[in-house]
Amino acid sequence: MTTSALRLMILTALVAAICVIGSFIKVPGFITTAALDSAPAFISVAFLPPLYSGFAASLGHLATALTSGFPSGPFHILIAFEMLIITYVFNVLHKKGFKFMKWVVLIVGNGVMSAIPFYFLISPAFFIGAVPSLLIATIINAVITMIALPVMEKVFSGRKVSNV
Repeated sequence: MTTSALRLMILTALVAAICVIGSFIKVPGFITTAALDSAPAFISVAFLPPLYSGFAASLGHLATALTSGFPSGPFHILIAFEMLIITYVFNVLHKKGFKFMKWVVLIVGNGVMSAIPFYFLISPAFFIGAVPSLLIATIINAVITMIALPVMEKVFSGRKVSNV
């Protein structure tokens, strides 16, 4: 294993661990398991490749599900996969310089689009009940990211973590 691969694994594990800590800070809602587990993964776009940020986000969601008692059962695996995709896309947009579009994709993707499968899998009422608290949690995670991301960019400027 190369030094850069080991460094990526360690940074991803650290981000995932911080996501787990965020999973204990719940955003009150009627149906969802919303928490502050996503912000660390979103912030990691400053120094991690897209897949690694996405993996940390998916682990963060699974920690939130675990600390909430898995209220949506096996659907949490689907949600973790959605988190991986949303964070991956956010990372790619960030790295390509889409300063405004990345936030729109993040908030709409995580706050609304990620709940769409549950409209069909569970019920329209579940979707309608989940979206408001999911959107609020997404906005809180995005605001935290907006504040912390420029700082992390300065910290990691000139210290590239290679893509494996």
